[in-house]
Amino acid sequence: MKKFVIAAILAAASAYAVAGPAEIEAKYNKSCAACHNTGAAGAPKKGDKAAWAPRVKKGDAALFASVKNGLNAMPAKGLCMDCSDADFKSLIQYMSK
Repeated sequence: MKKFVIAAILAAASAYAVAGPAEIEAKYNKSCAACHNTGAAGAPKKGDKAAWAPRVKKGDAALFASVKNGLNAMPAKGLCMDCSDADFKSLIQYMSK
Protein backbone atom coordinates (compact mmCIF):
# COMPACT_ATOMS: atom_id res chain seq x y z
CA MET A 1 0.00 0.00 0.00
CA LYS A 2 2.85 2.35 0.86
CA LYS A 3 4.39 1.87 -2.60
CA PHE A 4 1.05 2.63 -4.24
CA VAL A 5 0.70 5.90 -2.33
CA ILE A 6 4.25 6.96 -3.18
CA ALA A 7 3.72 6.09 -6.85
CA ALA A 8 0.47 8.06 -6.91
CA ILE A 9 2.15 11.10 -5.35
CA LEU A 10 5.02 10.96 -7.84
CA ALA A 11 2.64 10.61 -10.77
CA ALA A 12 0.58 13.58 -9.61
CA ALA A 13 3.68 15.69 -9.03
CA SER A 14 5.06 14.93 -12.47
CA ALA A 15 1.84 16.21 -14.06
CA TYR A 16 2.62 19.63 -12.60
CA ALA A 17 6.36 19.61 -13.19
CA VAL A 18 7.80 22.51 -15.12
CA ALA A 19 9.05 21.53 -18.54
CA GLY A 20 12.79 21.68 -19.05
CA PRO A 21 14.55 23.68 -21.79
CA ALA A 22 14.44 20.83 -24.32
CA GLU A 23 10.71 20.32 -23.73
CA ILE A 24 10.03 24.04 -24.08
CA GLU A 25 12.01 24.17 -27.31
CA ALA A 26 10.04 21.16 -28.60
CA LYS A 27 6.73 22.82 -27.67
CA TYR A 28 7.90 26.03 -29.34
CA ASN A 29 8.84 24.17 -32.53
CA LYS A 30 5.53 22.28 -32.53
CA SER A 31 3.12 25.13 -31.79
CA CYS A 32 4.80 28.54 -31.98
CA ALA A 33 7.62 28.49 -34.51
CA ALA A 34 5.54 28.74 -37.68
CA CYS A 35 4.50 32.29 -36.81
CA HIS A 36 7.10 33.43 -34.28
CA ASN A 37 10.08 32.49 -36.50
CA THR A 38 8.73 34.42 -39.47
CA GLY A 39 6.61 37.16 -37.93
CA ALA A 40 3.56 35.86 -39.80
CA ALA A 41 0.37 37.84 -39.21
CA GLY A 42 2.25 40.32 -37.01
CA ALA A 43 3.53 37.77 -34.49
CA PRO A 44 6.59 39.08 -32.65
CA LYS A 45 9.63 37.11 -33.78
CA LYS A 46 11.52 34.94 -31.31
CA GLY A 47 14.40 36.96 -29.89
CA ASP A 48 13.12 40.34 -31.13
CA LYS A 49 13.37 42.17 -27.81
CA ALA A 50 11.99 45.42 -29.23
CA ALA A 51 8.85 43.71 -30.53
CA TRP A 52 8.34 41.78 -27.30
CA ALA A 53 9.01 44.70 -24.92
CA PRO A 54 5.55 46.33 -25.05
CA ARG A 55 3.90 42.93 -24.70
CA VAL A 56 6.04 41.89 -21.74
CA LYS A 57 5.45 45.29 -20.15
CA LYS A 58 1.71 44.49 -19.98
CA GLY A 59 2.52 41.76 -17.46
CA ASP A 60 1.93 38.04 -17.13
CA ALA A 61 -1.84 38.29 -16.69
CA ALA A 62 -2.31 40.13 -19.99
CA LEU A 63 0.07 37.82 -21.84
CA PHE A 64 -1.63 34.71 -20.45
CA ALA A 65 -5.04 36.08 -21.45
CA SER A 66 -3.79 36.68 -24.99
CA VAL A 67 -2.32 33.19 -25.19
CA LYS A 68 -5.28 31.39 -23.65
CA ASN A 69 -7.97 33.24 -25.60
CA GLY A 70 -6.03 33.96 -28.77
CA LEU A 71 -5.23 37.38 -30.15
CA ASN A 72 -5.65 38.68 -33.69
CA ALA A 73 -4.52 35.78 -35.93
CA MET A 74 -3.16 33.69 -33.04
CA PRO A 75 -5.57 30.90 -32.09
CA ALA A 76 -6.39 30.09 -28.48
CA LYS A 77 -3.42 28.59 -26.65
CA GLY A 78 -1.37 29.11 -29.80
CA LEU A 79 -2.51 25.57 -30.64
CA CYS A 80 -0.49 24.17 -27.72
CA MET A 81 -3.38 22.34 -26.11
CA ASP A 82 -1.13 20.34 -23.79
CA CYS A 83 0.71 23.41 -22.45
CA SER A 84 0.30 24.36 -18.80
CA ASP A 85 0.41 27.91 -17.46
CA ALA A 86 4.03 27.23 -16.47
CA ASP A 87 4.76 26.10 -20.04
CA PHE A 88 3.23 29.28 -21.45
CA LYS A 89 5.31 31.39 -19.08
CA SER A 90 8.45 29.52 -20.15
CA LEU A 91 7.51 29.80 -23.83
CA ILE A 92 6.98 33.56 -23.51
CA GLN A 93 10.37 33.90 -21.78
CA TYR A 94 11.97 31.70 -24.46
CA MET A 95 10.57 33.82 -27.29
CA SER A 96 11.06 37.24 -25.73
CA LYS A 97 14.73 36.88 -24.76
